[in-house]
Amino acid sequence: MLEQGTITIHTENIFPIIKKSLYTDHEIFLRELVSNAVDAIQKLKMVSFAGEFTGELGEPEIKIAIDKDRKTLSISDNGIGMTAEEVKKYINQVAFSSAEEFIQKYKANADQQIIGHFGLGFYSSFMVAQKVEIDTLSYQQGASAVHWSCDGSPVFQLEDSPTTERGTTITLTLQDEEVEYLEPMRIRQLVKTYCDFMPVAIQLDGETINRQKAPWKESPQNLTKEDYLEFYRYLYPFQEEPLLWVHLNTDYPFILNGILYFPKLKPDVDTTKGQIKLFCNQVFVSDHCEEVIPKFLLPLRGVIDSTDIPLNVSRSSLTNDRTVRRIADYIAKKVGDRLKELYRENRDEYIRCWQDVGTFVKFGSLNDDKFKKQVEDILIYRTTANLTPAAPETPQPDIPAVEVQSQEGDVWQEVTPSQTPGEAPTLLSTHYTTLKDYLERNQDRQENRVFYCTDEVTQATYVELHKKQGLEVLFMDSFIDSHFISFLEQEHPNVKFSRVDSDLDKTLLDQDKAGDIVDPKTNKTRSEQIKELFQKALNKPKLNIRTEALKSDDPQGTPPAMVLLPEVLRRLREMNALMQQQNVEFPEEHTLVVNTAHPLIQNLVQLSQGSIIQGEGQSPTGDLANLMCQHIYDLALMAQKGFDAEGMKSFVERSNQVLTRLTER
Repeated sequence: MLEQGTITIHTENIFPIIKKSLYTDHEIFLRELVSNAVDAIQKLKMVSFAGEFTGELGEPEIKIAIDKDRKTLSISDNGIGMTAEEVKKYINQVAFSSAEEFIQKYKANADQQIIGHFGLGFYSSFMVAQKVEIDTLSYQQGASAVHWSCDGSPVFQLEDSPTTERGTTITLTLQDEEVEYLEPMRIRQLVKTYCDFMPVAIQLDGETINRQKAPWKESPQNLTKEDYLEFYRYLYPFQEEPLLWVHLNTDYPFILNGILYFPKLKPDVDTTKGQIKLFCNQVFVSDHCEEVIPKFLLPLRGVIDSTDIPLNVSRSSLTNDRTVRRIADYIAKKVGDRLKELYRENRDEYIRCWQDVGTFVKFGSLNDDKFKKQVEDILIYRTTANLTPAAPETPQPDIPAVEVQSQEGDVWQEVTPSQTPGEAPTLLSTHYTTLKDYLERNQDRQENRVFYCTDEVTQATYVELHKKQGLEVLFMDSFIDSHFISFLEQEHPNVKFSRVDSDLDKTLLDQDKAGDIVDPKTNKTRSEQIKELFQKALNKPKLNIRTEALKSDDPQGTPPAMVLLPEVLRRLREMNALMQQQNVEFPEEHTLVVNTAHPLIQNLVQLSQGSIIQGEGQSPTGDLANLMCQHIYDLALMAQKGFDAEGMKSFVERSNQVLTRLTER
C-alpha cells in the first residue's frame, strides 16, 4: 500500500450531506464522470500538440462497463491519466474541498433551483455508490499506475494498480437502492440525455451509443436544410416541421453556439416556459433556460451552448448576471437579423411564416426597444387591398399558374404558385402590407386613419361594407393584437385606429337627405318614423338607435342594421376585464344603426303604416312589424356576440314566429 489517509475537508463527514442534499438529481453523476473523461482525453491532445507527449494518441474513446454480479458500473477513458501525486491533489484535496464549498452554497439556496447542478464533478459519484475506486496511469514517461479507493467515509487508500493502459477508470460499487444503473437501457437513456453530443465515442457492450457530432458547433455553410430539419426532429419528435431557424455562432465578447427554431404555435403553448435546451461544451445541462432567453422568444425551440453562462448559481442570480443579459441581447439581435434577411430575400416564405412568427415579433416589439427598432420595418398585416406583388430583388424563374380540380369535380379554381395542387388555398393567396405603405396608399381617402378587423368571421359584414366603398381594412386578429394596437398608437400618435364596427365613416354613408321625405300626416321624416318604430319595438332605454342610409350600388347587399361599439368605450371595458381577469361582457349601452336605404327597412315602414287595428289596439301587421324589428336587431347582434342559452332560445322562437306570420299572409 502506497498510502492511507484522511481526506482534508472541514465539514464533518460530507458524504451523507452529498447523498441527502443532492439526491433528487442523483442521475447526473454519469454526466459528471463522462464529462471528466472527455476532459482527460482533450487534455492529452493539448499536451501532444505542445510536444510534451510523443506517443500514440490512439482513437479517443470512453467505455462504460456493467457487472451485475458485483453491482459495479465503470467509466474508462484513454486520456491523460494521473500520477499518485495528482490523485492526492485533485481527488483528496481539490475535489472534496470543492464539494464542501458547493454543498454549503447549495444548502444556502435550497429554495432556489441551481441550474443543472453543474460542477458536482467526481464527488457526485457518492450519491449512488457505496464505494468508489480509481485506476489510473499517467501519460508521463515512467509513470506508475495508481489505485485509489474510498468507501464513503473521509478515509481513502492509495496503492499500486495492475492497469497497464494509459487513462483512467472510475469503478462504482452501487448502493442497493441504486441498482437501476446496472440496466443497459437506463445507461443508454442517460447517455442520450446528457452525453449524446460529447465529441468522444461512448461505448457500451462494444457499441457506440452517442451521436458525437453537435450540429450547432458546425459552420452553417456545412449544413443543409435537411440537416437542420433532421436535428429538429431528433430534439422534438412527432412535432410539425419548424418554420425557420437561426444559427448562432460567436466567440466574442462571449462564447455562444446554438440553433434556434421557430415552431408552429399551438393554442395550448405556454409562452412563459421555454423549450430551448441548454448545453455547456456539448454537455446537456437543462431542458429550460428561461433566464438566458428574452421572454418574447421563450416559445422558440432548439439548443444554446455556452461556457460563459454561470451554472453554479441560483436562477435568480443568473437573471441578474451581466454576461447572461448580453447573451440575451445577442440572441434577440440575431433573431431580428434572420427575420430581416428572410423578408428581403424571400418575401413569400416570410409571409407564409408570419401567422406564427408575427406573434414573436409583436411581443418582442412590445418588450424590447432594441428589437422593436430592428424589426419595425418588417411588421406586416393582412389586408383587404388587392395588391400587386412587388418585383423580387433577385430574378426568379417564371412559375406557371396552376389549376386544380376541386373536390366537387365540376369547378376549376386558380391557385397561387406557392400552393400545392389539391390543398386548400393558403394565406399566400391574400395580401400583406406594412403600416407605412398602408398609410401612404390611403392618405388621400382615409388621411391618417387605419380601419382594422379583429375577427374575420363575426365582423365580415362590416369588412365587406368598407371594401365596397374602397376603404382598406387591416386584419389584426391574433391574441396579442389588442395590446399591439395601443402600442402602435403610441408609436404613431397622429394615426387613429378604428375597428370596423366602432363607427361608420362618412364615406360609407349616403349624405343626400333629399330622399328623406316628410310625411304630411305625422310631419315626421322617414328616418324619424323608423327610429320610433325600433324604439317602441325593442323597448331598450340604454340602446342608442341611429338611422343612416348606407351607400351602395346594391342596397339589398348591405345589412339592414348594424350594432356599433364606440372604440374608446370598448377598449376601456376590455382593459377592465383583463385587469379583473374576467370575460368581456357585452355592454347594454351600444348603438344600433338602422339602414334606411335597405329594402327590408323601407318595406317595414310601409307594413307598420298599413296596420288595421283589431281587438285590444294592436294590429296583426303592427305586431309583425315589431317582431321583425326584434329579428333585425338579433341579426345585427349576432355579428357582435354569441347568444347565451336563453338568448338563443328567444332568437329561435322569434324567428319561428316571424316565418309563421309571413306564411300566413
